[in-house]
This record gives sequence, structure tokens and C-alpha cells, in this order.
Amino acid sequence: MLQISTEETYRDGDVIFKEGASGDWIYVVLEGAVELSKEVEEKVVVIDIVKPEDVFGELGFISKAQRSATAKAVGDTTLGIVDRSFLDQEFNKLSGDFRFILQTMAKRLRKTTDLAMSAQMRRKDPRVNKVLSLSFKTEKGLADAFSEDIGAGGLFLQTASPLPRGELFTLKLTLPDVSAPLTIGCEVAWVRSSSEATASKKAGMGVQFVQISEADRQRLQQLIRKG
Repeated sequence: MLQISTEETYRDGDVIFKEGASGDWIYVVLEGAVELSKEVEEKVVVIDIVKPEDVFGELGFISKAQRSATAKAVGDTTLGIVDRSFLDQEFNKLSGDFRFILQTMAKRLRKTTDLAMSAQMRRKDPRVNKVLSLSFKTEKGLADAFSEDIGAGGLFLQTASPLPRGELFTLKLTLPDVSAPLTIGCEVAWVRSSSEATASKKAGMGVQFVQISEADRQRLQQLIRKG
């Protein structure tokens, strides 16, 4: 069992540490959750949602490098900070060769993650610019919106009230010449708030399709092929 030296509390949306910052504390989620994200090609990509009893920040401790991701509280969150003396004592018990192996693995994992995120943002599936009607459910009810950028694997949903990154939701998408709307399970991959929006980059959220029927996927692909 990890030894906790102190506890910290965070409100929803509070930043625990930022990507590129210095720091090598290891954290344990005691209550709530933590979103880990990276900025890739000017977009924020969610890597993972860390739940209670999970640890994060270990790459910073092992590699002694800058933080490889941004950590942000999801809801009211309580974290335990692993006792640094305990960590140093346990780590120094390892042989020099084994410590070197762990540090090499940490650096390679960081590099692999960066490459994977860049590849994801390059999108292998083609996209089409069509204005499509859609709706999604929020805490205030059903919200109508539209998209001008859609592919078989996801879309950009233009809205002034985007959902939080990492949130799962159901999207109803209306296609031309299709009588019933497509019902698609989605996850918010990244968010651009109204304060971050520009004339060419509207406020909204990048959405990844996580649950879609094969028939609906084929309808989307047909739409994309038509251009």
C-alpha cells in the first residue's frame, strides 16, 4: 500500500498541473476523478480519466522530466500525495541497472504517446464539409446544433455550450435523404470554448464516435464519398 504524506482537494475544472511544467510528485485519486490531456496540433486530446485508487504523475518521478500531460479535476476531487521519502527509499533500493531500464521505459512511453496522439489528430478517415442538423442531450434538455466537419469516426460539433472533455453522450444526426436520424454514442475528445474561439475557429467540441451501428457507419461513408 502506498504511503500518503498529505491530501489535497480540488474543485471541478481545477488544474492540478500543466503539461510542460516541472514536478515529480506522484498522486493517488482518493475521491472524484482526474482528466489527463495533451495539446496536439493546437487541440486538446484527452488521454485518460483517472479514477479512485489509480495513480498518476509517475512518469515525472521516474524520468525526472517535465510533465507529459495536463491533469485537471473532474468534479470535486481529493488526491493523496505519495510520501516522497518513501518513494526515494524504495526507488533507491533498486539496482542502478534496473533504475536505468525503468527510466528508459518511461522516456519511450512518453515518446510513443506523443507519436500516437499526433497520428490520431492527422485522421486517417476522410472528412467532408457539409452542414448537418443534429441534437444532443444536456443537463438543461435537448440541444440543437450543427456540424460542418464530419468523418466516419467523428465530427466537429459547433456549439457555444460544449460538454466537458471525456464526457459520453448520445448524438442524433440527421442525414440528407435519410428519414430517421442516426443515433450515435459519442465521447468529447476536445473542447474549444467561446473565449478561445476565433473568426475561423468556432466554439464547439471535437467528438469521437464510440458506438455506431455498421449500417449507420456505411451511411456516413456514403455521404463522405459524395463530398
